[in-house]
Amino acid sequence: MIILQPQNYTLMKNTALTKIHESLGAKMVPFAGYKMPVQYEGVKAEHLTVRSAVGVFDVSHMGEFLVEGSEALTLLQKVTSNDVSKLAIGDAQYSCFPNDEGGIIDDLICYRIKEQTYLLVVNASNIEKDWNWIQKYNEGIGAALKNISDDYSLLAIQGPKAIEAMQSLTSVNLSEIPFYKFKIGDFAGIEHVIISATGYTGSGGFEIYVKNDQVEQLWEQVFVAGASYGIKPIGLAARDTLRLEMGYCLYGNDINDTTSPLEAGLGWITKFTKDFVNSDHLKAQKETGITKKLVAFELTERGIPRHDYAIVDVEGKQIGVVTSGTMSPSLSKGIGMGYVPKEISRPGTKIFIQVRKKQIPATIIKLPFYKG
Repeated sequence: MIILQPQNYTLMKNTALTKIHESLGAKMVPFAGYKMPVQYEGVKAEHLTVRSAVGVFDVSHMGEFLVEGSEALTLLQKVTSNDVSKLAIGDAQYSCFPNDEGGIIDDLICYRIKEQTYLLVVNASNIEKDWNWIQKYNEGIGAALKNISDDYSLLAIQGPKAIEAMQSLTSVNLSEIPFYKFKIGDFAGIEHVIISATGYTGSGGFEIYVKNDQVEQLWEQVFVAGASYGIKPIGLAARDTLRLEMGYCLYGNDINDTTSPLEAGLGWITKFTKDFVNSDHLKAQKETGITKKLVAFELTERGIPRHDYAIVDVEGKQIGVVTSGTMSPSLSKGIGMGYVPKEISRPGTKIFIQVRKKQIPATIIKLPFYKG
């Protein structure tokens, strides 16, 4: 007889800040093999802190790979959908790894650190899968690869007051780092820190990369500097509601091994000016046209759409599925994303979400939900 045991926290990895989160009273949950803070004071309050002031996320569970050498660009052009040759040193680029069956291995950010050095930041749940995938394609190319995921920590400092609140910690002029660019400089008394004007919230701010033994110092100084700006720690639950209000894709929900980047609205990161994994198939799909499309919708009556709820037509026939959904803290209405046939994907189209036994009306809208 097999007895199913509850989730064993002893098997979970900690980030370098786990004890700090626990001391702050965070609710800790298993996520991608890590023990992570899902919330502190509550999702809505944390969400609104990021929209109006500044909040700090520990996202050290994310994966980091270094790709170096004379063949680094060749490898990255092969395995990613976006055009890495366009990156100058100091540029970041959103991209994905297409698989060879029309879907997506993962989405990622690629940083050009030096002439022949690139940093890839991948999703925590996909570190091993991504690493194996890149290594497979590198066999005939020979770039130098290094998985540094276990050595680095990552704080996302997000919100409209992030620049002002953090400026005292660095000699780098934070207001002069454009979106999707980065600088390497001093921060919180630590040298050679990657200060990246990126994020997953839509409210501005930075993502800061440091070594594990430096992140406690970083966390403490960030909270001292931000105290008069209302800075607070933010959990992963609010990270999800914030990204959904912007319509940012979440791997495992809105994109996965079976969804094409074109179906997911990621044609803008899919560049057919180069040859990459499965590019011929995706190019043919672009020419013949997609049959389903990821859309955003707002409920027009009270209700909360959830992942895997059915999207139905006026007669109750299923036409799609919800991939992400929540009650929007900023808009106080149910919002979501999901796949529907292309012919009914235009903004303004009326659909229904099956919430238990009730069909709740919704309208397809143009992203983002949150206009700021």
